Amino acid sequence: MEPVAIIGVGQTAFGPNRKDRTYADLVYEATTAALTDAGLSIAHIDNIVTASNDFFDGRTISSMAVGDACGAAFGEGKSISTVEGDGAFAALYGLSRILSGSYETTLVVAHSKSSEGDLRLLTNVFFDPLTERSLGLDWISAAALQARVFFKEKNIGNIECGNVIVKNRAYGAKNPKAHIKKPLTIDEALRSPLVAAPLKETDICPSSDGAAAIILASESFAKKKSERPVWIRGMGLSADAPLGERNLAESKALRLAAGRAYQMAGIDNPSAQIDLVELSEQFSYQELLWLDELNYRNSSRVNLSGGCLSAHAWIVSGLARMIEASLQLRGQAANQASSVRRALAHGQYGLCGQSHSVWILES
Repeated sequence: MEPVAIIGVGQTAFGPNRKDRTYADLVYEATTAALTDAGLSIAHIDNIVTASNDFFDGRTISSMAVGDACGAAFGEGKSISTVEGDGAFAALYGLSRILSGSYETTLVVAHSKSSEGDLRLLTNVFFDPLTERSLGLDWISAAALQARVFFKEKNIGNIECGNVIVKNRAYGAKNPKAHIKKPLTIDEALRSPLVAAPLKETDICPSSDGAAAIILASESFAKKKSERPVWIRGMGLSADAPLGERNLAESKALRLAAGRAYQMAGIDNPSAQIDLVELSEQFSYQELLWLDELNYRNSSRVNLSGGCLSAHAWIVSGLARMIEASLQLRGQAANQASSVRRALAHGQYGLCGQSHSVWILES
């Protein structure tokens, strides 16, 4: 793959009930931050890709509400497209546009106000309308089913998940962008109220409002304009079957996506060759399940941002993982690790991780 770089990143603080900000306000804030970070103006941006979801935004063609806020109307107007899905999937669209040779720069921006609306009702429509939706299933009850199967298959349980919660919440407490900044003890994590067995309140990510943006650039543009590019060395994207048609104790889609990214980046020993991982884990057990499929064993180098257990705006989370990994590679992260030269960023979408994207980034 021809070299493409991330040359600018920006994200809002994440939190609940951001009634002080509209969707456009959040997008403008993230876009402006990314442009400032890159030392560019909107005039340098050739095209724009947004990520949003009509259900979460409560309107059709939800991307139309943020076009002006991310600069689509600048000059004579910029080419703008939208992706209905995770922000990391939109980044693939942006990457493809640059690799096509038609553009030198792409702005990718994702937004969500996840705390607005009823997530139980919204995620119920993810299910088949004839055979599943009437059962009252939602994203949490589906995840509880996956957790049960995964626990039985791997012979693990609440203790292992509790350790994930304690780790991620401790890092989140030191991240100024995080939604939840309160660390927990293992006893507090294990005594948390039950929501859907075996999932407790602390096993579940918060519903956050926020936005994130990155600027992608061709090799020639990045070398001319950027003092600290983060290079994309590999990526993979894969989608799996619907919820009732796959083994929930594993993720074939993530395995395939990671395999493609590893092959592209020349990685055959992830634990030895990747210094840090930023995972999209909506639930504590998912960090363990996703790491299994990534064949990554350095759990102490995972989600130093606090992960989704500390801040999770639907649609935005994968792009936020790419930003946090980029900041680590640039030595600018809130919880900076030592000697980070190569990092993995991960995005997921759909019930119980139906679709996954994996990105290998280098300084």
